[in-house]
Amino acid sequence: MAGLNVSIAFLLLTIGICEAGRQLSKRLLSLGVYCSLARELAGSLQLCAGCLELRMLMEIGLWGGGFGPDVTLTLLFLLFVAHGASFDGASANLTVSLQEFLVQDSGLAATAAKLLAQFIGMGLGRVITKYYWSWELTDFHLIQNLMSLECSSSLHTSLSHGVFVEGVCSFIFHLVFLKFHHCHPIYRVPVLAATVTLLAYIAGPFTGAFFNPVLATAVTFHCSGSSLHEYVQVYWLGPLAGMLAAVLIYQGNIPRLFQRNLLYSQKSKYRIPKARAAHRSGDSKEQGWKKKGEKSNVEMSA
Repeated sequence: MAGLNVSIAFLLLTIGICEAGRQLSKRLLSLGVYCSLARELAGSLQLCAGCLELRMLMEIGLWGGGFGPDVTLTLLFLLFVAHGASFDGASANLTVSLQEFLVQDSGLAATAAKLLAQFIGMGLGRVITKYYWSWELTDFHLIQNLMSLECSSSLHTSLSHGVFVEGVCSFIFHLVFLKFHHCHPIYRVPVLAATVTLLAYIAGPFTGAFFNPVLATAVTFHCSGSSLHEYVQVYWLGPLAGMLAAVLIYQGNIPRLFQRNLLYSQKSKYRIPKARAAHRSGDSKEQGWKKKGEKSNVEMSA
């Protein structure tokens, strides 16, 4: 139990430090620099550090501390609730940033800056977490240091099945993200956290269920068992394909690439109720009768 408490303290400390960094950079930097660089860097650092620690608990805590899936999945849900509440609009997800670019919510320069900041934050998160593990505050961290030299890949299925799993997870996540994007955070944050937790429970045994190229790069790209080419196909191309499919299904088009709606007919957003339409039809007929009557009166007087 002590090891779990230390891990929870590390997660809370990481969130607190990143939040302090966000508040400080918000005061010192311009809004554009803060949105494109600072908050994405802080969000990626926070996400990668937290998920690395949580993955350690999932792998070692199961047999080293007796933590079952109920503990780790609960921590995963709470962690993503905390991330969603503190990210301040950052995504810390390469596919989400590209989705915002494709639906014309973000420009090319801002998107490129976000991607750069995400990978820098990912690298810092890895360095900080490994340095924290080197202190060996718990037996879990001691075992993790011994295992980190020969960590195993999170890909426990065939290449094609792995691409399919990550693509489907990304597709579902992005559909939910698009649906609740403009909702109040009190609804959006727990829904997205629950979606991530459910997908991790279902697809985790196959690929780790990252559906986030930045997070997957931090957690499993350095591990043996699969080649870099296989990692890129599963954890980069799979989520990108899922994101593109979600945008196309949700909107019927990809605005940055083409405006024509391929799936849905273009209908007016404002529909006239039948009663009102009938009333307008009656008014038009009445006006027609009045015009005919006036015309006949004019002819008779002539």
